[in-house]
Amino acid sequence: MKLYNIILCITKVGDTLRHALITAGTKGLGKRVTEQLLKDGYSVTVTHRDDNDKLDAVKNEWGRHLERIQFIRGDVTCKEDLIRISEETVKAWGRIDALVMNAGPYIFERKKLIDYSEEEWNKMLDGNLNSAFYLLKQVIPIMRKQKSGRIIAYAFQGADHSPGWLYRSAFAAAKVGLVSLTKTIAIEEAENGITANVICPGKIVGEMKEASITQSRQYGHEETPIGRSGTGEDIGRTISFLCDENSDMITGAVLEVTGGMDVLNRFR
Repeated sequence: MKLYNIILCITKVGDTLRHALITAGTKGLGKRVTEQLLKDGYSVTVTHRDDNDKLDAVKNEWGRHLERIQFIRGDVTCKEDLIRISEETVKAWGRIDALVMNAGPYIFERKKLIDYSEEEWNKMLDGNLNSAFYLLKQVIPIMRKQKSGRIIAYAFQGADHSPGWLYRSAFAAAKVGLVSLTKTIAIEEAENGITANVICPGKIVGEMKEASITQSRQYGHEETPIGRSGTGEDIGRTISFLCDENSDMITGAVLEVTGGMDVLNRFR
């Protein structure tokens, strides 16, 4: 109990515990991000969609932290869900100090734009770009009142200069738009103590999404120049740094966490 109290003191704003809202925070990269922010002493709201089996598992795994965790079911492609998630978060915790937009649908099948259905196109735009609009509309006024906040979005390598990405037209279009939106927010909200940055993960697939850096070094990875796969811990550590109180000089930035790998051009 003494250790728990010490941790809480680290991330208090005055007498208030800092709170993070993380979309899709019960699995994959989001799970490692949640674990990192819990380690940093945050209380967190994590969203999930139809992950009841996974939810039970993480509740058991995070048992000693449960009093600092709120679980909310919701779909990031649904405007009403996003508004409800924001409202329930503030109702429970009174503040949002960090917004991590981890969730974002992705189509793994490689195909050209002409082969996308209208439904697939709309899903990519709704889940990766429109969702940010609705969340930011809810969260920024809260952060303005606090005179502080950290906003983190995800994109892909090179998204800040609008490259073409073969077989990923819908996802690429949404993420390039998200990068521009995030950079704009960084300018508009700097006077309110709010930073907004983008992280671009490299090739992090399968079990590596929830793996540690130590584990990735044991396995190795021939495709990545540094010799190991990226991991969820790499993303969690990066977000932890950007959310730090003293990282306020970093805003409007696009950070590539790729280990030097050329992610976009593997299939050319």
